[in-house]
Amino acid sequence: MTKKILELTEKIYNEGIEKSNEEAKLIIAEAKKEADNMRASAKKEEKEIVEQAKKQADEMKKNAQMEIRLASLQSVSNLKQQIAKVITASQVEAPVKESFKDADFIKKIILMMLTNWNAQKEDDLNVQLLLPASEEKMFTDFFEQKAKNLLDAGLEINFDTNVKSGFRVGPKEGSYYISFTDKDFENYFKSYLKPKTIKMLFEE
Repeated sequence: MTKKILELTEKIYNEGIEKSNEEAKLIIAEAKKEADNMRASAKKEEKEIVEQAKKQADEMKKNAQMEIRLASLQSVSNLKQQIAKVITASQVEAPVKESFKDADFIKKIILMMLTNWNAQKEDDLNVQLLLPASEEKMFTDFFEQKAKNLLDAGLEINFDTNVKSGFRVGPKEGSYYISFTDKDFENYFKSYLKPKTIKMLFEE
């Protein structure tokens, strides 16, 4: 009887140890599996972080290169504009200023303008002409002696201290004026010549 009890006790003990060992193995295996999963997850996360950082760095580099390129193009464009402006100014300003110092040149332009103002009714000139006050005597004598027909047709002449060169012309009621000063002609010729100058200098 005692022997059987000892055998049974030993059997229970051995089964307990075996079960404990199996449970321990399961726990260790589960822990190892979890650790492996954690390492794999950490590596995946690390890879994603590195890839994201690389992507952001590439994007920043691309944007920086684009900004540098745009800034360079803008600088080149500005330089071209400045060069064209200097060349155009040298081509236009001096000749125009010199021409507007020539009284005969101004008289010819005025006569041309007035003759074509209302070509179908030359005897009905509803026009007001503003001239520099500093040139009042010269222009008064000119119209009275050389262009009296325009005065007889209704031309009204006034002299204005605000008109420094050239002239302004418009309807008598003053609804608008067309300006023909040296600056007006300079700006006109510059706007015409500038694109041609840029094309001549910089286009292949």
